[in-house]
Amino acid sequence: MSQAERWINELQLRPHPEGGYFRETYRCDEVVARAHLPSRFRGDRSFSTAIYFLLDGADFSALHRIQQDEVWHHYDGSSVTIEVISAAGNHSAVLLGRNLGGGERPQTVIKGGCLFGAFLNNPLSYALVGCTVAPGFDFDDFTTPGRKELLEQYPQHRQIIERLTR
Repeated sequence: MSQAERWINELQLRPHPEGGYFRETYRCDEVVARAHLPSRFRGDRSFSTAIYFLLDGADFSALHRIQQDEVWHHYDGSSVTIEVISAAGNHSAVLLGRNLGGGERPQTVIKGGCLFGAFLNNPLSYALVGCTVAPGFDFDDFTTPGRKELLEQYPQHRQIIERLTR
């Protein structure tokens, strides 16, 4: 059994719609009422949520966006590149990992509304990360635009879009 399979089994992870595996580990019992949230939210939201997220081998997190800021934390395995495209079309790449001298950081924030996806820097490995979202994650806030739509919106990012869409 590989180390990735051990993590998947021990943490009881299941397939995530964007790719990889996940399990929600925290959902705050307290809620922010819809009336007190920005208009982009269609309902009440927990104060915060957290998940484990695992990528294995050549699998990737497909380009997607959520309405909230998302904090990524690196726990184990390969470093991860997170490709980010802002609503204005600006691109940045974040290296999530433990090699500080190599430009990696163990934690990063992806701003709400940005398009983002991730892949392993060592496709022969895996990465176990955590993601914390506030206000809390709800699948109503999650979109995965298709490749054709993204290429029409951001033709200058063809290489990233082709790599991180299915």
